[in-house]
Amino acid sequence: MLMKEYRICMPLTVEEYRIGQLYMISKHSHEQSDRGEGVEVVQNEPFEDPTHGQGQFTEKRVYLNSKLPSWARAVVPKIFYVTEKAWNYYPYTITEYTCSFLPKFSIHIETKYEDNKGSNDNIFDTELKDQEREVCFVDIAYDEIPERYYKDSEDLRYFKSEKTSRGVLQEGWRDTQEPIMCSYKLVTVKFEVWGLQTRVEQFVHKVVRDVLLLGHRQAFAWVDEWIDMTLDDVRDYERQMHEKTNIKVCHEQQEHSATKPSSLDDIEIHDRAST
Repeated sequence: MLMKEYRICMPLTVEEYRIGQLYMISKHSHEQSDRGEGVEVVQNEPFEDPTHGQGQFTEKRVYLNSKLPSWARAVVPKIFYVTEKAWNYYPYTITEYTCSFLPKFSIHIETKYEDNKGSNDNIFDTELKDQEREVCFVDIAYDEIPERYYKDSEDLRYFKSEKTSRGVLQEGWRDTQEPIMCSYKLVTVKFEVWGLQTRVEQFVHKVVRDVLLLGHRQAFAWVDEWIDMTLDDVRDYERQMHEKTNIKVCHEQQEHSATKPSSLDDIEIHDRAST
């Protein structure tokens, strides 16, 4: 098990980010579906928790075979997805990732949001904060992003919002920016397979960090698209994008399924050849 706490500051308030996060996730998922892979929404409905109150439960299938490194693609089926289950009691959320193909693999993310610059060292429960973990600050403007995800329009070193007048984000912006909020994410990765555990858990944390960096960059880079939305507006947008994305993703997976190898032996031979 490898645990890290990520702290991602944003030039927004916690209430603003609630809208921006929903907008970003929906738009990003739809964009990814253009590449033949993406996110299929299986369930998205209100949920009542006795402790946290009213929230929203979502279940998704995240198709990501092409995003795996070559050594991983060699041992997984051609159609490969991770199940994401999320319980959103904003400003507190729980997200879990599992994979039926890898029963010893899981990711657990506990998230809390506060209007500060990442200065709360006691935000998580006592039993969690005492566990050994690395605290990682993620800078949405100056941390390096994988080249394949880079877009000039999303480079926050040069972006300025027309509607809010926030930006450009200069070096050290977290110390001077108002308003400012922080996403605190406690991420636990488990892959209990001898000989591969360390390698896989470290790789997954690298992927998680890249995803967090990209998503939070986009949430602010797209601020002028969502800043005037209400929660009802963004929920309607979310439903529209889910429908469009599901159509695209399900169509692509049906095409892959029609051409996939018919047996485990065929899968092994096919994978070895492609690798």
